[in-house]
Amino acid sequence: MRYALINPAWSFEGSIYFGCREPHLPLEFGYAKELLEREGHEVAVVDGQLDGIDTGEIAARVRNFGPDLAVVTTAPSYLFWRCAPPELRVPRLMIDAIGSAVRGCGGRIVVVGPHASTTPLTTLRKLGADLAVLGECEDILPQLAGDWNVLDSVCFDGNVRGAPHATDMTALPAIRWPGSAIARHLHHHHRFEAAPQGPGAEVEFSRGCPYHCTFCAKENFRNDYRRRPLGIVLEEIDGLIAQGVEYIYFIDEIFLPHKPLLEALAERTLKFGVQTRIDLWNRDLIDLLGRAGCVSIEAGVESISEEGRALLDKKCRLSTDDLADRLIYARDRVPFVQANLLSMDQDDPGAIEAWRQHLIARGVWANEPVPLFAYPGSPEYTRRWGLPDEQAWERAVDDYLGANESFSDIQEQRPQQLVQLETRCAS
Repeated sequence: MRYALINPAWSFEGSIYFGCREPHLPLEFGYAKELLEREGHEVAVVDGQLDGIDTGEIAARVRNFGPDLAVVTTAPSYLFWRCAPPELRVPRLMIDAIGSAVRGCGGRIVVVGPHASTTPLTTLRKLGADLAVLGECEDILPQLAGDWNVLDSVCFDGNVRGAPHATDMTALPAIRWPGSAIARHLHHHHRFEAAPQGPGAEVEFSRGCPYHCTFCAKENFRNDYRRRPLGIVLEEIDGLIAQGVEYIYFIDEIFLPHKPLLEALAERTLKFGVQTRIDLWNRDLIDLLGRAGCVSIEAGVESISEEGRALLDKKCRLSTDDLADRLIYARDRVPFVQANLLSMDQDDPGAIEAWRQHLIARGVWANEPVPLFAYPGSPEYTRRWGLPDEQAWERAVDDYLGANESFSDIQEQRPQQLVQLETRCAS
């Protein structure tokens, strides 16, 4: 069969989207391509963002390829599945553009991503696709070449079949990216200490997280903590180095200390960035992290009070002062360290500012607290409203807009309601 794996030409006007706007490697499609080609399928990855092409050009490439299955993602990359744009405006425009060409040749349209995983029936209704994959998709996609009626973790014809899927990470191969794709990937995600001198890339060592913080939208995808085999990851990294990549960003939900990986990275001429929790790293491991080539740490602190962290179910064993000391220790070994903060009623504004200035004076960046968005699929959403229903995304956006006067500096000054964004798209 012929599979077209499509990452749309993303735009974020009016969105509450928190993520980076730059192109990133679509890792879910990278894995899927390797698995599909192993089984003899023909695969075209059409990436509107990385290729710098608009919806019309994407549709033309898909039409020329003539796929039996066209797969469209509802998030810019795996990196942003847990903070995807709530609106389905861009995937809807993409499916509208390819629909007649794909179905006119007897093909079908599949959607993957956080929306399909959390609210599959609503996602199919809004997008007009034929099937949604629930959960992680790369090893489900080859199964779609067979009888859909025997599959689990899918939704079609108004029926949700099974629970969201979790991929066996030991079965994922090393991704081999075309040299042309790497050459276009000039963005170094969350790197600030130096200007890029060569291409960047994204890599996944682990998936999921052993913690269940209330704000994290991962209950229906990328939930249970699993690692890829070290040898496979190093094979992938060495392939990227051979293509001229000088910086990689680990997209892991939480980059946990793993000495064999860090020791292997220390033997390579490569810089990298991570997102983690600083309370999980002792001084010896932070030393090793720095020696391994880490130049960027994004550390989730969220609240400066023990009460706030407990409300978020952080299960943090360090005091606020200890967290600050460990962040400062890391900054002496890693050029950029950031402490992320959320707006919490339990935190005194004066104490927040004093804590921020203490860190900033020592070279650690601590952001002004940003509002929490209760993503469908997060414990926070379930606590407030129960399990997500067909109005889940609209409800979360309306609550977020109604509760806040200001937003993070990477968002629109005044994001729009979901119904405004999606209605304009539909019309």
